[in-house]
Amino acid sequence: MPSLSSKLFIFLIRNRQIFKGKLKREIIDDSFSVEKFRARIDKASAKMRLAKGTKAENTDINGMYAEWIIPENAPEEKVLLYIHGGGFISGSCLTHRMHVSKFAKGTGIKCLLFDYRLSPEHPFPAAVEDCLKAYRFLLDSGFKPENIVIGGESAGATLTLSLLLKLKQLAFPQPKAAFSISPLTDASCSAKSFEYNYKNDVAPKNSWKIWTEMYIAGHDTTDPLLSPQFGHFKGIPPIHLTVGSYEIHLDDCRKMAEVLKRDDVELTYKEWPNMVHAFPLLSPLFPEAKNALDEICGFVKKNL
Repeated sequence: MPSLSSKLFIFLIRNRQIFKGKLKREIIDDSFSVEKFRARIDKASAKMRLAKGTKAENTDINGMYAEWIIPENAPEEKVLLYIHGGGFISGSCLTHRMHVSKFAKGTGIKCLLFDYRLSPEHPFPAAVEDCLKAYRFLLDSGFKPENIVIGGESAGATLTLSLLLKLKQLAFPQPKAAFSISPLTDASCSAKSFEYNYKNDVAPKNSWKIWTEMYIAGHDTTDPLLSPQFGHFKGIPPIHLTVGSYEIHLDDCRKMAEVLKRDDVELTYKEWPNMVHAFPLLSPLFPEAKNALDEICGFVKKNL
């Protein structure tokens, strides 16, 4: 049974158009402005504060802006590489430093957050290349693979899986573990849950289809680096995969779990009833979000 607070909060997010005096939910179409969307998110994010006991420090990854999110008494040798979400078209250190500070505080481990290139200005494979760049930065900085965990939510969860496959392609050392929250794993956006969960989830109608078209830019959607469910994960480290049953990505995550089990990956798969897209990042606003975030942080600590 979902908590009363989760029901209320999800209802408010799902029907946020009411606060703008509109009855119908937002629909994304060809008139969608990436610039206005980013500006709106940036404005809201500027008001957010880091979790108590954490701090942010700017750094540079060969010309790519990044931030260390550091909790008190963090061990020097361990790190979480966090890949932010935003539908491949938005998101940055600004929009996600508060969210990542929750992971830093919950794990006691410093996190590296970075501004990978976004679509439509920089379509696939730019974001994957930047994720690889950030991972190599950690290796070049002296972090051992066994002391690195990677993870992300939404588009960042997809890129987490893509990065694991890219490392395998290049025969690079794998991190100790990874977590993936609400990933899109088939860039064709053709799973049935895009239809049957539309009214349950919080994303505007057609949003992922429009955003993903900007990201793939005509590439073959069966490319595993675009659609990880078409990849081969044999030899990949343990993965924690989280999804809510109200998500349009539900079927993508179920299929991804099947693929990981097929390839004998040590998998922790959690499907949370009546939860929406990337809900752990809403912790501590309702119990399910807090419990899911705590579980993911526990997974990270267990592996590091």
